[in-house]
Amino acid sequence: MKLSIHRVAKCYAHDVWALNDFQLDIGPGILGLLGPNGAGKSTLMRILATITRPTRGHVTWDGIELATYPDRLRTVLGYLPQDFGVYPNLNAIEFLEYLAAIRGVDRRTTRQRIPALLELFNLTDVCRRPLGGYSGGMKQRVGIAQALLNDPRLLIVDEPTAGLDPEERVRIRNLLSELSSQRVVILSTHIVSDVEAVAANLAIMAKGRLLIHGSLDALLQPVVGKVWETVVASAQLEEARKNRLVSGCTRRADGVRLRIVAEASPGPGAEQVFPTLEDAYLYYLADQRESTPASAGTGSIPPQPRRDEDSTAHSLSAASNSR
Repeated sequence: MKLSIHRVAKCYAHDVWALNDFQLDIGPGILGLLGPNGAGKSTLMRILATITRPTRGHVTWDGIELATYPDRLRTVLGYLPQDFGVYPNLNAIEFLEYLAAIRGVDRRTTRQRIPALLELFNLTDVCRRPLGGYSGGMKQRVGIAQALLNDPRLLIVDEPTAGLDPEERVRIRNLLSELSSQRVVILSTHIVSDVEAVAANLAIMAKGRLLIHGSLDALLQPVVGKVWETVVASAQLEEARKNRLVSGCTRRADGVRLRIVAEASPGPGAEQVFPTLEDAYLYYLADQRESTPASAGTGSIPPQPRRDEDSTAHSLSAASNSR
């Protein structure tokens, strides 16, 4: 099982480039994909799920190019889009049966998988209620359940823990960790702690580009010796945020304890501490902003690209479009 992304770029209307020369090889296990809003994470997920074609570059699954043979991947793909919609008049069983039929899952497997998934996601007691009456967290659990209907070898989940309470988030993280031993799992999220807890490998992207990729230890190593904790008066907090890269703050009786990412000590009394993934994430984003020329941006890719039209929506689009 190997997913290879070869110099993929994606251009939308008005010369807006969502991805720029993105290249990465992904094997079994969990890849945690981090990046700010507008980094291109969801566009990349849609390309990998064969919903959108890249403007240039290509993606292969076990050596097979997805743009030419998308069905080779779709049969072994599970996908949870960021904006997951449901049919509000269907209940959970009807909805999952409908999606299973669209994906070609046989009826015998469907009858076995759906009850197991409903139990796994704590939805058995509400499975006969219309989805329109579900809370946001319950709909999210249905979304993750539908991504597992065909027991996928490649599982792509975009913001899977959004809207979930802490207990549900831990449950989903543990489930993804269990699934990853025999699958390729791509987890895209804004919640750094979720990635830090389960991902064996991480990739940080910004402005459509891959900034860095590697294990947690590899990403933390360049930041060792550059994270400090210090206490400042409450009145100095805003000034510190303007002049320093502050990764965290905690109010105390004697002031505010700040966690600062800096090459040198931010001042007297500052103590050096070991970095976390959140420290490293902010460090790489700040470094990227400082190294990017002012003229770089949405039009920074050379002109006259080949613009392929998006592929016709297939069965997975039913799970990503609200009705």
